Amino acid sequence: MTMYRTLVLVFTLFSLSACKNDNSYPIFHASHEYSRAGAPFSDAVETEHLLFLTGQIGKDHQSGQLVEGGITAETRQVIENIKAVLEHHDLGLDDVVKCTVILRDIKDFSEFNTVYTQYFTKKPARTTFAADGLAGGASIEIEVVAKK
Repeated sequence: MTMYRTLVLVFTLFSLSACKNDNSYPIFHASHEYSRAGAPFSDAVETEHLLFLTGQIGKDHQSGQLVEGGITAETRQVIENIKAVLEHHDLGLDDVVKCTVILRDIKDFSEFNTVYTQYFTKKPARTTFAADGLAGGASIEIEVVAKK
């Protein structure tokens, strides 16, 4: 057997043995919010060490409506929605390691950032960009990845 084939065989066996220890991941979690029960996506996807949350907008899940008050109010509601999902999985904002922020208008960055920095004091990695139109007419959407 050639050295190359031996290395490929060893790598393959190592990879298979590393993966076979836990076949229960990923776990696709439905929403704990009744209003999101029929959503065509998972509220969170769990791996052995990480929890990936679906993007949140500034919708009050009790009323089913976007909160009023512009980017500041929506940012606050988005983060409260994120907190609720994290708490449902026994985590908190300090467990967040990565945020992706999508703004409808990049001109809202300063107002968004003022609210954001009040909540994310550990300063997780972050990407922020603007997009032409967000779901539900929202001004902001944030998705996060948290460590377990």
